[in-house]
Amino acid sequence: MNNPKTDSIQARRALGRARTTVAWVVACAILLQPLLPLAQEGVRLPDLGSSGQVLPPDEARTFPNEFRNFMISQDMLVDDPIVQSYFDEMGYRLVMHSSGRSQNFHFHVLKVPGINAFAAPAGVVALNAGLVLAAESADEVAGVLAHEISHVTQNHLSRGLAEQQRVSLPVMLATLGLVMVGGMSGALDADTAQGILATGSGLSQQAQINYTRQNESEADRIGIQLLARAGYDPTGMADFFSTLNRWVRSQGAGPPEYLRTHPLTVSRVAEARDRARRYPQHTRNRDDHFDFVQARLRVLMSEHADKAMAYFEHRLEDQTGHEAANRYGLALALIDARRTKRAVDHVSWLLALDPDEQLFRILHGELLLAQKKTAAALEEFETLHNAYGQSAMIALAYANALLKSDDSDHAGVAVGILRNQLRRNPDDTRITELLAHAADRAGDPVRAAEAVATNYYQRGGLPQAIEQLQRVLEREDLDYYDRARISARLDRMRVERLRTMPEPGQQSRNQ
Repeated sequence: MNNPKTDSIQARRALGRARTTVAWVVACAILLQPLLPLAQEGVRLPDLGSSGQVLPPDEARTFPNEFRNFMISQDMLVDDPIVQSYFDEMGYRLVMHSSGRSQNFHFHVLKVPGINAFAAPAGVVALNAGLVLAAESADEVAGVLAHEISHVTQNHLSRGLAEQQRVSLPVMLATLGLVMVGGMSGALDADTAQGILATGSGLSQQAQINYTRQNESEADRIGIQLLARAGYDPTGMADFFSTLNRWVRSQGAGPPEYLRTHPLTVSRVAEARDRARRYPQHTRNRDDHFDFVQARLRVLMSEHADKAMAYFEHRLEDQTGHEAANRYGLALALIDARRTKRAVDHVSWLLALDPDEQLFRILHGELLLAQKKTAAALEEFETLHNAYGQSAMIALAYANALLKSDDSDHAGVAVGILRNQLRRNPDDTRITELLAHAADRAGDPVRAAEAVATNYYQRGGLPQAIEQLQRVLEREDLDYYDRARISARLDRMRVERLRTMPEPGQQSRNQ
């Protein structure tokens, strides 16, 4: 016999999953171009824009995590702390010189080989991995990010909504209906969602071209300004356009139809270079970290470690590119393939080059873990954490290493590290997921349950978070302080639920 309460919870969860899918599709579909299918290797310019005001406040709060969770569920997110930290730093370095410095931004790298980038509601900005791998410098990627950030700060999505609705509202309603049905049934996969999306938004694409020219020009102008102010080479944007042209020629075929109709004109490239020349030319330090992050991303994107190894070995033999980055990528691929004996030489070479470089020390810790030298790896990560304790990149690497040990005390140390990181990054679902695991391993079921409740809340599951905390309060082993802390948090959540999710009867009385 079915339990009505269980059925109700499952229905709410299904609705939550559907809302996540719908939010993602609606956000992307009303942008100025559709996403590429995963298998497509085509080129698209970074030409989407958004504003944090597109969604109602409550939905804007949860949309960034809904977007991230959808991408994770479809295995489309590069969820690597080193890659994430690098692009977070690059993105916020640009944001701090923009008019949106008080806004929250969320930067992501997607496991998509095509060259593309886009901005979505609530400050979500995404780069395809293919774009990062095609770029020849950090300045080029910064140029793309600056362009997307400018779309957000200039409210291009909200300014374009009226135009988009005028030309394709029926299509958008049909798209929304199809995705809602698929989301509720749980049968909507990534290819289906993106196929619906491409069909729905592609019909109105040509009608948008004249409108997007104005947005693109404005995003170029302001983006170049951000590059210069943030200390990047302001020619980075124009250089990226040139990289796109070279990439297209290297494929042995003409650009796709969209690229021909999109305003990547000679005048646009010339204007970008002309604007860049207006800024004072001074010496800028090369961002060598980009080469290492790019190498790491190439390994993460490789279908097989052997393919990545062959790539970096060929570059080392031909003395192409940055030797240290090539060695770093090769060592990482060797570790991934568990060929640790060959990796030792390259890791040792890197440490001799710069024994204090964080990326090399983390790589050394990863090598020690792969060699099953857990104690030595923990010593390496502990030293790093003591020196750079505020770094999320190092904290997450250390916590993961601690959890590879069978010692519950090590899990307890991980709990402390993760709780500190959660205070600094309260919306990071990676931290709460790891914290729940660590607390459980440490024999602290109360903290584990609290972390699960926090994770529900981060994902927009307020009812589930409340239900989780209610179950915790039923425990007889709670001490006074735990009970007071959890009760206070539960009260806040209940107030928020009344404010944002009123009961049907109450809603009708308020009307």
